Amino acid sequence: MSMDTVVLLFKPPFAFREFVEQTWFVTRVSMLPTILMTVPFLCLTVFILNLLVLEVGAADASGAGAALGAVLYIGPIVTVLVISGAGATAMCADLGSRTIREEIDAMRVLGLNPVHRLVVPRVLAATLVATMLTSVVIVVGLFFGFMFSVFLQGVNPGAFVSSLTLLVGIPELVTALAKALLFGFLAGLIACYKGLSVGGGPAGVGNAVNETVVFVFIVLFLVSTIVTIVGAKATL
Repeated sequence: MSMDTVVLLFKPPFAFREFVEQTWFVTRVSMLPTILMTVPFLCLTVFILNLLVLEVGAADASGAGAALGAVLYIGPIVTVLVISGAGATAMCADLGSRTIREEIDAMRVLGLNPVHRLVVPRVLAATLVATMLTSVVIVVGLFFGFMFSVFLQGVNPGAFVSSLTLLVGIPELVTALAKALLFGFLAGLIACYKGLSVGGGPAGVGNAVNETVVFVFIVLFLVSTIVTIVGAKATL
């Protein structure tokens, strides 16, 4: 199915309406959890980091740590959790319900390829939304990290902002976006495969959703680790 999806990405006609609907669908179920998870994750990281840098008199480097965490570490982790727990499961449940209602078989009888009509737009939508979520995590995380550091821990605002680019630049941002693209693409593939291969009625849909969470979670953490290592080696 993955090979068919890659091949059919470039085959017209493209189901643009389905793509737009799925993009909005995944965004709707993922945006709020992303924001709610980003704030405590990054604020906790910034709090612990600031305790250290204030102790050694290096408060001017607080922004560098916050930027590095938001771009390379906290951002991808939050994206993994949200994509696996919200976006991928929603797509799997949608396709699984269609499968047990025999809508997928009806499409095949009518000569329509479900991979072309349903899987391709969902995979592209998941890829786009994952990239947007990573951008949201970075922006929201840095904003609340700034507010938390300046107003609660007394870090100089000018020093915080000026040190943001000390450890993070274009290569790190490219690495973060590459992670997001792979996250969305692989999560979409796994969710669609589990949704289309559902069996056993409504109970099978529930089992497929649970399996989707586990598989996506494991795969995306492996991808995050590999891409981080490759990106770190490439920027040395």
